[in-house]
Parts: sequence; structure tokens; C-alpha cells
Amino acid sequence: MTSTATTKLVVSSVAQRALALLDPRPRHSALLHLVFSFGLFGLFFVSIVDSSFVPLPIPGITDIMLVLMAAHHNINWLLLILVSSIGSAIGGYLSYHIGQRGGMAFLEKRVPPRIFHLVHDWMERHTILSVALPALLPPPMPLAPFILAAGALKMSKRTFMTTFTLSRAARHAIAVGLGLYYGRPILRFWDRIFAEYGTAAMILIWTAILAGCAFALWNIYKTSRSFAAPSKSETHA
Repeated sequence: MTSTATTKLVVSSVAQRALALLDPRPRHSALLHLVFSFGLFGLFFVSIVDSSFVPLPIPGITDIMLVLMAAHHNINWLLLILVSSIGSAIGGYLSYHIGQRGGMAFLEKRVPPRIFHLVHDWMERHTILSVALPALLPPPMPLAPFILAAGALKMSKRTFMTTFTLSRAARHAIAVGLGLYYGRPILRFWDRIFAEYGTAAMILIWTAILAGCAFALWNIYKTSRSFAAPSKSETHA
């Protein structure tokens, strides 16, 4: 091989590597493609359940979806915040309504005694903060006991919905901001983690999430029905 041919080969190889580094189109794993394929409807659906009193298999899955979707730059960031915040507001309202219908007896059955007393004291002394902080802070900060307590302790619906929705919107805005600012490093890191586990892990994780969503919605529906039945019987009596 002549020196000219060798030089051309080296230059071509270097050029290909440079183009690969400068290429703005990220090469994502199958997991990321599945996340993006859910789109706004999937984000809306997951955010409803993520803000309810029934926990999902992966805590903070709404935040993860927001970071990845914002990093991908395929959906307007304001739309991501709006859709996830509306979903969270619906999930929060459903749980608040169930706590209101079930009262303190329902709350005591759903929450361990130590956490129950802590939540009760916080709701009595710091009404707004007891909703705003759990809605804003990420796991392991518990959310469900405070939402149920807000309903059980007859917190004003308007106050609850305003505080809860604004706090969740602020949290979702932070997640979207992280995705926009640290987009490419986040996507590379996510790809690197899941490249080792492949499609099997992807299927397992999302099956667990979807099954958890289905179970949560069924649990919410069943619980609301159980509260509705006694009230109807009392009306007929």
C-alpha cells in the first residue's frame, strides 16, 4: 500500500469518527424507543397513576419519562409540563376524593401507625406545606398518605387542588429542565446502562409499569365504588 493510499485511509477513518461524534442524532436503545413511542398519551396515563395513592413499581416514573422525552427534543417542553401536570392533578383529585369519602378510618387502614400520626400532625400544623412538599419532592418522600389525609381531614378542595397542581407542575418543570440541559449525557448514560440488559429487561420493566397502572386504576375504581354503595343504601333507607 502506497503512502498516499495509507494517508487517505487514515484521513477517512478520522473523518468518520469526527462525524460520529458531531452527529446530533442520538442512537438510542430499544428501551428509549419504547419510552418515546408512548408519547403524550402514555405520559398522561402514567402521571395520573403516579400521583394516586397506589404506588407504581418504579417510583418517580413520570419524572424519568419527562427527562428522557425532553432530552430527545421531539415534543415541545411546555406541552410535556402541561400534559404531565394535568394528569397529576387528576390522580391527586381521585386520591383526595377517596380520602374524603373514606375518612380517617380508611386512612388508618392504608397508612402505618407511625406515619399516620406524623402525617396527621403535619396536616394540623402545616396544611399547605403538608401537600406542597410531598408533591414537589422526589422519592423516597411519601406522597399518598398526605393526599389521603388532605381529603380525610376535609381540607378545602380548592386549596388542595391549587397547591397540589402547582407543586407537581414545578416538579415536572424541573425534570423537563434537566432533560433539556443535560440531554445528550443523560441519553448516553441511559443507553449505557440498558445496553447490558437488552430487550428482556425492557419488556420486564414496562410490563411491570403497565400492570401497576392497571392495578392502580382498578384499585381506585373499586375503592370509590365501595364508598358509593353505602351512600346509595343510606339514601334509599
